[in-house]
Amino acid sequence: MIKIIDHSDDKKQFLDALQVRGNMDTGKYALATKQIVEDVRTNGDKALFKYTAMWDCEGITQDNIKVTQQEMKAAFYALEEDLQEAIVLAGGRIQQFHQKQKQNTWMDVKENGEILGQRITPIDKAGVYVPGGKAAYPSSVLMNVIPAKVAGVKRIVMVTPASKDGNIPKEVLAAAYVAGVDEVYKIGGAQAIAALAFGTDTIPKVDKIVGPGNIYVTLAKREVFGYVSIDSIAGPSEILVIADGSANPTFVAADLLSQAEHDELASAVMITTDKALALQVKDEVARLYEIMPRKEILKESLKNYCAIMIEESIDAACELSNHIAPEHLELAVAAPFEVLTKITHAGAIFLGHYTPEPVGDYMAGPNHVLPTNGTARFFSPLGVDDFVKKSSILSFTKEALIPLGDKIVKFAESERLFAHALSIQVRLDEEAGK
Repeated sequence: MIKIIDHSDDKKQFLDALQVRGNMDTGKYALATKQIVEDVRTNGDKALFKYTAMWDCEGITQDNIKVTQQEMKAAFYALEEDLQEAIVLAGGRIQQFHQKQKQNTWMDVKENGEILGQRITPIDKAGVYVPGGKAAYPSSVLMNVIPAKVAGVKRIVMVTPASKDGNIPKEVLAAAYVAGVDEVYKIGGAQAIAALAFGTDTIPKVDKIVGPGNIYVTLAKREVFGYVSIDSIAGPSEILVIADGSANPTFVAADLLSQAEHDELASAVMITTDKALALQVKDEVARLYEIMPRKEILKESLKNYCAIMIEESIDAACELSNHIAPEHLELAVAAPFEVLTKITHAGAIFLGHYTPEPVGDYMAGPNHVLPTNGTARFFSPLGVDDFVKKSSILSFTKEALIPLGDKIVKFAESERLFAHALSIQVRLDEEAGK
């Protein structure tokens, strides 16, 4: 079960294991993925339907691959009323949060006629991948689609694999209806990523692909990067909880299990200054584990990538947390806003005893597509900025350019770019009457 670590050597060994847990050998997958991507790029629909029949559903054709708006609407109204209300409420909260991220085009006009600015425009087409398999992920639909809608993306294309009988979970289609997806296609895997990146007779080419998937989807996104933009290469899920004596051990244990159940590589870590709390949480994890359905997954993640770590102070706990740079960080402390000032690296930060991580997964509003495996040091959550482009605006009058001209010429000549210098010099000469 979950271990308690309070010695520096054990701590280093555990942190080293955390760093490499997602670094699996992808060689055997990479070659197969590259071949699939190239096949779809070269042969379009023929390859697309070949792989779809091979791995997902034999009955998918050009005639039935696209889900109609009527089918999406029908799926929504086929849900229980409580789930309809939950999806609508979550969609509204996500929309409201991301609306505040929007930036506006701006111009700075000076008296001499110089104008500098930035123009912000949405990408034209976004592709959203939604995983299939045994589970349904309507929350993934909302989190990936709504920021694109807020950004003003004109065409949002969603792909998700159909089951063997050719169906897509109604929860997924219902979320697509609520989020305002323009088109849904019943395809998945690396072939779906390739189709979005290069376009086929059936699937439109997009400008950016977002959304999680299995190893083949992840490698395919890496393969097509450069032809299109992608969101990120996601790793296993993780949570870190900083807790003091005010924390409820049952709350903390449940929160740790909420991430550990994702998969065998998931990580759940608590850092505390309170040894009594550490023992209580360990006991609670063991007790709650017994009533959890996903025991096989929990057993592996708890054994390998979950721990309770003892630190001498909250400052030391924050320093360790910043070193780990977790995807999800809970501050289960008496003064969470004070501790927040000490945090510099985390994907999403949950403050206080009544802000558990799952509230962010489903209902709070901030995006649950977050940087993993330490990349919160330099990556941010998915948001509106991921679906816009920024163009610099420059306009100089003669009166604005001439005073800067000699300095620009010097700069250009120092880089031995003499035509650059000439471009400025001819304007200076014209002004001087030469």
